[in-house]
Amino acid sequence: MLFPPPAVQKVQSDPRKVRGGVSSVRILIVEDFPQFRQFICSMLGERNDLQIIGEAADGLEAVQKAVELKPDLILMDIGLPSLNGIEAARQIRKLVPQSKIIFLSQESSSEVMQEALSLGARGYVVKIKATSELMTVIDAAM
Repeated sequence: MLFPPPAVQKVQSDPRKVRGGVSSVRILIVEDFPQFRQFICSMLGERNDLQIIGEAADGLEAVQKAVELKPDLILMDIGLPSLNGIEAARQIRKLVPQSKIIFLSQESSSEVMQEALSLGARGYVVKIKATSELMTVIDAAM
């Protein structure tokens, strides 16, 4: 007796990796101030569903690492050396369109915020409010 071959199931690959039994959001942090970058890393490190896969200190490095690592989420400062965050985000949106971007900046002018969001950013957090707002914005973006 012949049986039909077993059905082949297509499994769509999820770019998020499993860490500690929880699907992790893979994050690239782009911040030129080392102490603030370390603060964000420690804050995100408290959650099992967030995984920091890379860090960059300037805009050019951000574009390179985004292409190389293909993160789910990029937390990006605006005032960066070599290439500002707005320009870096423009390039990243073209090269790695699946990566979501949240701007994390001390810049609070409505014009800059509007320009950042017009690039397709999923959120904008003013640094002074990072402790109270960043996790909520990340959850909403993802």
